[in-house]
Amino acid sequence: MAPTLARFNDAAPQDAAAMLADLYPHAPWAAEQAVRARPVHSVAQLQLALQRAVDDTDAAMQLALLRAQPVAMLDAAADAAALAADYAARFGFPFILSHYGPRGAGPQDGQWRQALERRRHNAPDDERREALRQLHRDAEVRLYDRFGVEPDLGNDIWDWQEKLSAHSDPGYAENGQLTVTYLTDAHRACAQRISHWMRDCGFDEVGIDAVGNVVGRYHANRADAPILMSGSHYDTVRNAGKYDGRLGIFVPMACVRALHRQGRRLPYAIEVIAFSEEEGQRYPATFLGSGALIGDFQPRWLEQRDADGISMRDAMAHAGLCVDDIPKLKRDPARYLGFVEVHIEQGPVLNEMGLPLGVVTSINGCVRYRVRIHGTACHAGTTPMDRRRDAAVAAAELIVFVEGRAARDGDSVGTVGMLEVPNGSINVVPGECRFSLDLRAPSDPQRDALASDVLAELEAICQRRGLRYTLEETMRAAAAPSAPAWQQRWERAVQALGVPVHCMPSGAGHDAMKLHEIMPQAMLFVRGQNAGISHNPLESTTNHDMQLAAQAMQRLLDDLANEATS
Repeated sequence: MAPTLARFNDAAPQDAAAMLADLYPHAPWAAEQAVRARPVHSVAQLQLALQRAVDDTDAAMQLALLRAQPVAMLDAAADAAALAADYAARFGFPFILSHYGPRGAGPQDGQWRQALERRRHNAPDDERREALRQLHRDAEVRLYDRFGVEPDLGNDIWDWQEKLSAHSDPGYAENGQLTVTYLTDAHRACAQRISHWMRDCGFDEVGIDAVGNVVGRYHANRADAPILMSGSHYDTVRNAGKYDGRLGIFVPMACVRALHRQGRRLPYAIEVIAFSEEEGQRYPATFLGSGALIGDFQPRWLEQRDADGISMRDAMAHAGLCVDDIPKLKRDPARYLGFVEVHIEQGPVLNEMGLPLGVVTSINGCVRYRVRIHGTACHAGTTPMDRRRDAAVAAAELIVFVEGRAARDGDSVGTVGMLEVPNGSINVVPGECRFSLDLRAPSDPQRDALASDVLAELEAICQRRGLRYTLEETMRAAAAPSAPAWQQRWERAVQALGVPVHCMPSGAGHDAMKLHEIMPQAMLFVRGQNAGISHNPLESTTNHDMQLAAQAMQRLLDDLANEATS
């Protein structure tokens, strides 16, 4: 008979520890320590107690635990044993990879080698902690199975994301890479698939609006009820991960499906929106999907052109969208309770802390520019170094300045993510350099001070080097602090799961920062795997963490319903 939390809480210490036996092979002390955390109110709380027992012990005991593990030989290649031996020689313990992986079904083909190749470059202490995280994942899956708790919601959310990732733009799909940019065929296929799933979930109304947003509405128990909005974006960066944005579509979808299956209506309607564009990949404008809902879609954007010379206006016409209807998408904030968004963290904090969820306190302000520095193209062999007007060197000098200036603030960041020498040749001094500039900070004054210094330095560099430049601001987004009442709702929902509440800012921009301009908003972060990396194929989270995110949202929906009827 499967153990229960009630039996675990009531059992004698040795009997309770026996229920956790072998979750951490060669470390019976972990179970003994976890028993001291009783009473526990959820399997998640128990799992974290086990994890803390391992993480809080000294490094020598952790190393002994790791050294006792068998080698995770999951690759049949001839050099696999040699790779594993090299790893063990570097770190002093065998290579460890979760038997279950993020979905609970084990690593896929090639992941053993990919993980080993990536992790063997880690610093020793970092790799020790990563190896322990692999053991934590195995213990988590076994614990949930032992207590008979299946992450059904997390599995479905995972599967939706896997199926959606089958659609990718040409040039990337052939290489097994995920890229979905605004209004491409892959983008439109994603919209259709999401709309079909929304209908399957029981939404009362589903449609694709004039900017390509997929909008699902689940009616309230009365016609005049207010609306809660949720959602995120389904476009991606180039060679992306599968969870950025999309996780925030599927979590509320799963919650609506559960309500529909129960035949339950709430005292407010739920509007889930899969925003069509957030990343700014095909066209310089960003937040097209969420911006249209607040009346911030600029008609001049329609004339922007992509790399192939296709205007946004033409792309929208090709997709069957009516640009004249865009102004009609603006929402009346008086009808809305607020906006909540679930999102993968896109950073290492939760992963390093061993926490599945985090509550967002604010979203950093951001400003983006497109810069062109113009010099003189000339012969690389015959032009003396002191006679050159090299646009690329000027760009390089500015990039180094951005790095140092942002670091001075501690929590500001600056990035040049795109850098190009048009028509460049190996034997030609660059006459033009184009690059992007992304500057972010927790408050608008701090962001503006950073931008002012960077632009002043750009001017000074160009004057000193005899160059000229053009500058286009492509996005400016204000910092968006979470509404206190909504942040507290997320905090209570997380706490109810038995998970410690960790509050943190978001360095990344999100659709929530646009909705923030007209209604209260708050976000929930979900832990990322692989050191929290994002905008990268290694971006990942687990079915159990997604399960907890869905349960937290269900709790928020229930509490909001209780507030409305009390």
